[in-house]
Amino acid sequence: MQTGRRKGNILVLSAALLIVMFALLAFTVDLGYLQVAKTELQRTADSAAIAATWELIDPSPSKTTPQSTLTTSAVAKARDYALKNLVTRDEMQLIDADITAGFLADPANPLSQLSVSAASGYNAVQVRVRKDDAANGNVPFFFAPVLGIGSAACEAQATAAFVSNFSGFQTPKDGSNLQILPFALDLQTWNDLMNGLVADDNWTSTWSDGQKKWIVTPGADGIKEVNLFPQGTGSPGNRGTVDIGSSNNSAADIARQIVNGISPADMEVMGGKLQFNDQGAITLNGDTGISAGVKDELASIIGQPRCIPIFSAVVGPGNNAQYTIVRFAGVRILEVKLTGQMSSKRVVIQPANIRIKGGIPSTGPQGTNFIYSQVWLVR
Repeated sequence: MQTGRRKGNILVLSAALLIVMFALLAFTVDLGYLQVAKTELQRTADSAAIAATWELIDPSPSKTTPQSTLTTSAVAKARDYALKNLVTRDEMQLIDADITAGFLADPANPLSQLSVSAASGYNAVQVRVRKDDAANGNVPFFFAPVLGIGSAACEAQATAAFVSNFSGFQTPKDGSNLQILPFALDLQTWNDLMNGLVADDNWTSTWSDGQKKWIVTPGADGIKEVNLFPQGTGSPGNRGTVDIGSSNNSAADIARQIVNGISPADMEVMGGKLQFNDQGAITLNGDTGISAGVKDELASIIGQPRCIPIFSAVVGPGNNAQYTIVRFAGVRILEVKLTGQMSSKRVVIQPANIRIKGGIPSTGPQGTNFIYSQVWLVR
């Protein structure tokens, strides 16, 4: 009898253990499924925030697209990417309260607050993706309903941003070149261009998806243009070539920098950085002129965006000129003509957006125009 009882107790205990093990297994499966949902929610929030933030960059320099239009485009892009990234096989709908575009003064600071009333242009988008009673429904469980737990709510949030104000540049971490042209334009001409006080609009730049490059053709496109080529006789005050790297850059160095950009070796000569001082200036040696010997190199980058330095003053003649650089700007070359009479020579440029690596972010006065960092997840 005792043996029979023992066998019975063992069977009961075994059955109880099996039930417990089954419950634990079921609980583990449901927890795993919930974790998968959280991972997919975070992936969706990340991609939606990054895609939406790109939309905040005005695609048309000097045309000044209203902030409201850019924000509307960003919100639409966030919704589109949420739909494309399935969570537990479901398309994610974003409600209005879960998409916020605004301005982050210091994206590198995790405590920087997203402002929706900043006078500056927006540079960040925060996206929340959730599965709860308010949006998309809770994550359903498979086995937990036996225990009275049918589902659970979860969510993920991401904020992406870019920087559009820099105090200068340093060698990119990946060792790539900086796309800066070694030619300086005077501040007065740049300000006139920004304020619409120049008349020229003779060229159109259009992105070609098929050729994966900018195509420049004759005709107005609504973006004004100026001539980067020196307009005087070489006296102080003229535009010209600046030395980024060796203080005596050769024609070969200038040609290389036009085509390939400023190399890490060039930057090493500059101490690794090209950065404004406390007075917001950089002094560069230069030469008040642009050599016709680089016309082919300049022609080879027509349409491609580049940065140029903007100077407020220049002292000294010829190759002893000292340029006071106070700004950097994104431009593209539209036309190159460096032969013939001096009065007919030209290197025509217009403002252009450029994404650049190696920018040193600044929270001070605006020191750059049309120059942007990559968009990245800040939190």
